[in-house]
Amino acid sequence: MAKLFPTASQTIGPFFHHGLDRPGWEDLTTEGPLGQTILLEGRIVDGDGQPLGDALIEIWQANAAGRYAHPEDKQAKPLDPRFRGFGRVKTAKDGTYRFTTIKPGAVPGRGNAMQAPHINMTIFARGLLRHLVTRVYFADESANGTDPVLNSIENAAARRTLVAQANGGTPPSYRFDIVLQGKGETVFFDV
Repeated sequence: MAKLFPTASQTIGPFFHHGLDRPGWEDLTTEGPLGQTILLEGRIVDGDGQPLGDALIEIWQANAAGRYAHPEDKQAKPLDPRFRGFGRVKTAKDGTYRFTTIKPGAVPGRGNAMQAPHINMTIFARGLLRHLVTRVYFADESANGTDPVLNSIENAAARRTLVAQANGGTPPSYRFDIVLQGKGETVFFDV
């Protein structure tokens, strides 16, 4: 009879920046989509505040009119054939990332309640057995006050972790830092 040995525990990665990086996918504006071009940039850190220089970040968003480039989005809003609505970037050694995209329009949610303009974000990183999903809202959006998802987070400090701060510039820049755990931890959704 063979003797069984337990398999040692091991974290996943770091391989994301090698196998999944797609140079150029961090710029969703290369085909000249309609809407206001913006920069979405920030830094991702672990629970000890150390940068993750080998993470992969994906975004998915509606176009400027508030429609997703997806067959299940059947809204009467126009599709923009020059906007794919999806991007991917690896983080730099210091944990920073940057997307060039457009500011999305508002989209309906459950019960057709309008959601504030936002960008959906997924994070893949070493040590994570499951990817993390969050949202990026914009500090200068008045619709944040009525967004059903954002306002379902009762803790005001936690809610603020989902709001990118405007930094000005041309094109306008928004800063969205991601903290994986601990003090100031970004809100992640169980999807």
